[in-house]
Amino acid sequence: MAQDDVIQIKVDGHGVGIIGLKRVMEDMAEAYAQKSDEEVGSELLSRLRRKNYIPDSAAEGYKRAFVREFRKFLGQPFEEDISGGIEIKVLGPGCAQCDRLEKELIEVMAETNVIADVEHIRDIKEIGKYGIMGTPALLINGDVKSVGKVPPKTKLIEWLNQAKG
Repeated sequence: MAQDDVIQIKVDGHGVGIIGLKRVMEDMAEAYAQKSDEEVGSELLSRLRRKNYIPDSAAEGYKRAFVREFRKFLGQPFEEDISGGIEIKVLGPGCAQCDRLEKELIEVMAETNVIADVEHIRDIKEIGKYGIMGTPALLINGDVKSVGKVPPKTKLIEWLNQAKG
């Protein structure tokens, strides 16, 4: 039996790993592409609860997140999750430089007491969606800050302070 991937998504502003999301979306794509968000959300919730713990108190937030990911997967319009926090993405396949950027970024965050969601995107296809032609790449709140190198810690501090406001 093939192993399901774990995909990070935002649920009510928090990063959550979901087992089997891609497979379920692929299975539902054709039959549910034109169905309402309520129908899509209920079906995704039902299927994904089989392999993921989703508390009843958070079910509505998960449904919204699942619908958003499903619409994104199909290339349909979707409503983005607006968490109000700092969102950081490190793009890179897991090479030494990419891992060093992530490590230094987390160290700087700890030193400066900056709280942010950090996601390291390693999948080449997913990286390609950003249109960036070099790794490691760093995005802070959607803005490309660095491509092809690990910036100095002073720059990381400066960018995090700007994002913090």
